[in-house]
Amino acid sequence: MGSLEGLKLRKSAGMKTIKLAAEKVMGLEDEPLSPMALMFHKPDSNVYIIAIFGCKCLIDTGHLKANLAEFVLSHPRLYSLQVVDKERGGMKWVQTEVDLNKHVISPEIDPTLVTTLPEKFVEDYLYNLGQTKIDMSKPLWDIHILNSVKTSTDTESVAILRMHHSLGDGMSLMSLMLALARRTSDNTPLPTTKASADDKNLQISKTMVKGKSESFLSRQLKAVRSGWWLVWNTLIDVLVFLATALFLKDTDNPLSAPADVGDTPKRIVHRRVSLDDIKLITKATKTTVNDVVMGVTEAGLSRYLNRRYGERRSSNGDKQLRVSEGRVNNLPTNIRLRAAVFFNVRLLAGFHGMENMKEKGSLARWGNQIGYVVYPLKAAIRSNPVEYVYSVKANMDRKKASLESRFSYFLIKILVKLFGIKAVNLPRNTSVYFSNMIGPREEVSMFGYPISYIATSCHGVPSGLVIHVITYVDKLMFALAVDEGVIPDPHQLCDDLEESLNIIKQTVVRTN
Repeated sequence: MGSLEGLKLRKSAGMKTIKLAAEKVMGLEDEPLSPMALMFHKPDSNVYIIAIFGCKCLIDTGHLKANLAEFVLSHPRLYSLQVVDKERGGMKWVQTEVDLNKHVISPEIDPTLVTTLPEKFVEDYLYNLGQTKIDMSKPLWDIHILNSVKTSTDTESVAILRMHHSLGDGMSLMSLMLALARRTSDNTPLPTTKASADDKNLQISKTMVKGKSESFLSRQLKAVRSGWWLVWNTLIDVLVFLATALFLKDTDNPLSAPADVGDTPKRIVHRRVSLDDIKLITKATKTTVNDVVMGVTEAGLSRYLNRRYGERRSSNGDKQLRVSEGRVNNLPTNIRLRAAVFFNVRLLAGFHGMENMKEKGSLARWGNQIGYVVYPLKAAIRSNPVEYVYSVKANMDRKKASLESRFSYFLIKILVKLFGIKAVNLPRNTSVYFSNMIGPREEVSMFGYPISYIATSCHGVPSGLVIHVITYVDKLMFALAVDEGVIPDPHQLCDDLEESLNIIKQTVVRTN
């Protein structure tokens, strides 16, 4: 367990409470929380998003607060309380005054705690953060500044954003970041995606040009076939989804978590790998970055589970079956191992500016616009490591030709509206949660502080293993949030993921 010994909170001074202008709150008072937002307030799934930013210089908290004030006022969710709606039931947003001294936290750190093991210090800080909740008497977000914590050669400080999941999902968080980010090269904003009439016309034109080489009958047959597979895949996936929600559990395995796992703090660890290595594999296998990342995840989990099963058998006296770096297969046959993989269900894909996401009726609106699919993981020791990628591609292509994620999103909304949040749960019968997101392709700064790395994770999720993946410039970050009673050696799992990537890359290079 981590310890907060040696930490003291600095007394903030000179920062007045922010007073909100009346025009800022017009028409927004007493807006109810969405069904998805309410679900993240359940006692057994009280979820907080954690975003970790490595900074290349020390952070001046006074300067940060001064610049943060105007930004907070531009977004109603950041200056709103979530209170019980006694008349209509559920909860509602109520604007309030914000004192940034209560939201920007900069502890005094004993230098001896971070000199030798700065990464362990951040891990312990995050672990202890998971044992606390933000007081409902203020907006549900805060920022923690850890200066002089050098977690890498290009990092001088670490900033941690903690935001309750009811405020929004990962894409909402990314829109916040894009609103703040500036290219370090020329201090200009990063581009965002916004669908326009010209964009739509261009897409239609491309489709028409492509279609000229095919006969009308051929196009119609393809459309019918695609529609049929969409209906069939959705039907099968919905049945499996409902069975999983009601009774169908994964096989008991080393990743299985106890029922109260959502109440326990998580150990958050992360590992940076080369995005160029990922792209090399995508080019050789004609797959996507997502396919390769999921393939590496499946390979890494297979290595880890193989070792854990070997240790189990060894402890029972079956020493010949103990795993040795993946060369002995200790995995049981026909194991049911699945992940809840989360998808953005907005009708417009891509990154969008905050103003666009806040517009009423926006197809890329702010909030929790996420659904999930039940994804089968194949735990296996493969003779050809590239097969992990090909296997994942086949499964992911099928999942894309299905409406399972949208079904899960609308089912949760309907159940919460009809029966309240007691009628729904985040997925519990899968062994893993998985989410990935594309980050900035260029190095950025926020409020003038250049960012060296980004990692995202969660606290409060009812799973023993949560894997988040995000890209930044030329790196890809695996962030694992684990229950230490389930996964006592998370760094070993990080090693397995990294080693799996290297093995797949070496195989691709050798065979091409």
